[in-house]
Amino acid sequence: MEPKFEVTMNEYLPLRDVVFNTLRQAILRGELKPGERLMEIQLANKLGVSRTPIREAIRKLELEGLVLMIPRKGAEVAEITEKNLRDVLEVRGALEELAVRLACDRIGEEGIENLKKAAKGFEAVLDSEDITKIAEADVAFHDIIYLATDNQRLIQLLNNLREQMYRYRVEYLKQKEWHPKLLAEHQDIIQAIANRERDKAANITSQHIDNQVEAVIDILRHKDE
Repeated sequence: MEPKFEVTMNEYLPLRDVVFNTLRQAILRGELKPGERLMEIQLANKLGVSRTPIREAIRKLELEGLVLMIPRKGAEVAEITEKNLRDVLEVRGALEELAVRLACDRIGEEGIENLKKAAKGFEAVLDSEDITKIAEADVAFHDIIYLATDNQRLIQLLNNLREQMYRYRVEYLKQKEWHPKLLAEHQDIIQAIANRERDKAANITSQHIDNQVEAVIDILRHKDE
């Protein structure tokens, strides 16, 4: 079955960036699946563009680790592997712990209220079958913590990692048996930040990420059976 994604033009972005964003989202959302070959001519025809922006997009996707270049075969969507998961989450874990410690020091009352609202918003969509909406609500919760750090370089690094994390986040959120634990962790993080308990907030955040690793690795291993 042909993937349903299509290019959405943006007058403020060069065509190469529009094509890159289109293909990246198609990979992150699973519309282009792991192991699927990326044929320049086919993609160019589908998106109604020349091969040049397709080629440039594939090159950038390779740098992000979302695409692999296979000798004598060409480009294909990178597989979701246990090694890649651990690599990304080890870095994310360290940065998230730093972010939550800084948030404890710098967040204001408005930020804490926004965290509580975001947690409720996340809970409200958990029963939805729209996994993209659930993932976006989870991202919104963590974004408030990032913003509270008031450290633009850290926010930029976390946002870059978030793109690489999206596929893993979606796999995790699909597992409804983890939802109660996830909700409880969000509440514990809010409480620790509100109480300015830096170590406790960092420990809960670390466990929060470790649980995600455990869940996704379990999924990957069962897929291989």
